[in-house]
Amino acid sequence: MNALLSVSDKTGIVEFAQALHALGIKLISTGGTAKLLADKGLPVTEVAEVTAFPEMLDGRVKTLHPKVHGGLLARRDVPEHMAALKAHGIDTIDLLVVNLYPFEATVAKPGCTLEDAIENIDIGGPAMVRSAAKNWKDVGVLTDASQYPAVLEELKKNGKLSDKLRFALSVAAFNRIANYDAAISNYLSAINEDGSHAAFSAQANSNFVKVQDLRYGENPHQQAAFYRDLYPAPGSLVTAKQLQGKELSYNNIADGDAAWECVKSFDAPACVIVKHANPCGVAVGKDAFEAYSKAFQTDPTSAFGGIIAFNRTVDLAAAQAVSKQFVEVLMAPAYTAEALELLKAKANVRVLQISLDGVKRDGKTAWERGLNAHDVKRVGSGLLIQTADNHELQLSDLKVVTKKAPTPQQVEDLLFAWKVAKFVKSNAIVFCKDGMTMGVGAGQMSRLDSARIASIKAEHAKLSLKDTVVASDAFFPFRDGLDVVIDHGATCVIQPGGSMRDQEVIDAADERGVAMVFSGVRHFRH
Repeated sequence: MNALLSVSDKTGIVEFAQALHALGIKLISTGGTAKLLADKGLPVTEVAEVTAFPEMLDGRVKTLHPKVHGGLLARRDVPEHMAALKAHGIDTIDLLVVNLYPFEATVAKPGCTLEDAIENIDIGGPAMVRSAAKNWKDVGVLTDASQYPAVLEELKKNGKLSDKLRFALSVAAFNRIANYDAAISNYLSAINEDGSHAAFSAQANSNFVKVQDLRYGENPHQQAAFYRDLYPAPGSLVTAKQLQGKELSYNNIADGDAAWECVKSFDAPACVIVKHANPCGVAVGKDAFEAYSKAFQTDPTSAFGGIIAFNRTVDLAAAQAVSKQFVEVLMAPAYTAEALELLKAKANVRVLQISLDGVKRDGKTAWERGLNAHDVKRVGSGLLIQTADNHELQLSDLKVVTKKAPTPQQVEDLLFAWKVAKFVKSNAIVFCKDGMTMGVGAGQMSRLDSARIASIKAEHAKLSLKDTVVASDAFFPFRDGLDVVIDHGATCVIQPGGSMRDQEVIDAADERGVAMVFSGVRHFRH
């Protein structure tokens, strides 16, 4: 058996080659890989010796040769193929170990030039991988160090690879090539004529890995599956570990993502309860228990069968409180042993653990902070792609536009309310007080109706809106919406501003004796 090894990432390659040699497998290699193996005392044959043709053009041409591709592509069950190999003195290659030039890592580096990118486009590697993967019935192709153990296990046990493993390796190889080519296409098609980079590439190539098939989609008559990014951001829902409960459903995942993205945006201990993609209760507190207790008060009716997310460890007190209601999914970065023991009694509750390590640390990219770089929405035969709404409002961004200024406590609540409004479907109106949502109006065609619904929900929950603050995700086009929230008790309002009738609304706020600040940023969420 012959194995050709040519790797850019040399993680584990020496140990793997040593194990192959111990099994009596002949080692063939190229360039730096060959030198590394030889330096470790392994008998290795250079590809140039096999092809009788030297590496040339700074290594650009070394494996693009019939003696390589003939050895990979020849079908062992076709006599004519084997006769052709014999006639031309070509040996079969039974195992190919190739990982590609690090194009993705190169272009991700700050200051990467077009020349750097081009030089890290692998040619011979993908060609060999495709040849071996196409001939999977006879050749095993490895494209990642994580595959080494399974291959060695079968070789040691059976002296060869099973059809099942070879096919799985082939599929993985074609997936790797597809992802590699997509990365190249995305990068190069984003380069403008002047050498600058466009925000969006001329061709969008997305690569996702299936996490699981789902029982059904939004409705039982729809089929569905759950996919993750090829390189998922840390602290995202797809990185969750399910500790107990039933299989996640399509709606669980969609609502769970809304809850998790909202709760991880808070620095203080927070709890978010989501129902049908909208936060129906959000609060901060001194710990998970207090945050949950406050969040639940906002809308106990909607909280029934909801998704609950914490950004702090769930302890026994929090678990006891949550267990008193019907919960579909519970998410947190950690749980105490006592909390998990208690939750076992709720066997159907889906309990997820998602690490928040490193999330929101300064000086990191959006991805490193657990944030999506882009949002994508499918439309008929097309896509809408936009940069994600990762804007975080700072105190210095607030512009007081009324005669009356907010108090320090009101400013704190305004920032809280604004953060919640970002995750509420537009049109969004959010009443808050003391780090707690008091009434949420979401997804209405009229901002006026959202304001009315928010006040109705507060009334049903027996919560007083007196002296609350209100966040509106977009500007008030007329004073009527502002009058509604003031009529129900709001004394301070945050909105983006930007309407042609801003002055009319500001005058109305002054007339009613309330404070108003402009954020300068809109948070539509359709």
